[in-house]
Amino acid sequence: MLPKNRPPTHPGEMLLKEFLKPLGVTQLELANHLGWPYARLNEIINGRRGISADSALALSDALGTDPKFWLNLQRDWNLWHSLQKHDAVPPLQKAMP
Repeated sequence: MLPKNRPPTHPGEMLLKEFLKPLGVTQLELANHLGWPYARLNEIINGRRGISADSALALSDALGTDPKFWLNLQRDWNLWHSLQKHDAVPPLQKAMP
């Protein structure tokens, strides 16, 4: 369920606050562990990059989570932000023969 009055938590914020900080792992350490450039992980953590299926799989392997967890966070983030600027489209009416 999407929050109504605030954006959902970005997956990068969740990664930093709920995983890296409690584990005492730096961004550089995780990036090296994953075989990613530091910039890729830093952009995710700072909300400038989203979580791809590939990223979700790697994070789930490294952190013992389900890849759907990461993809669902990203989906909610994307949907909430799209809804903020969405103009409703009227329902399609079936054409009469």
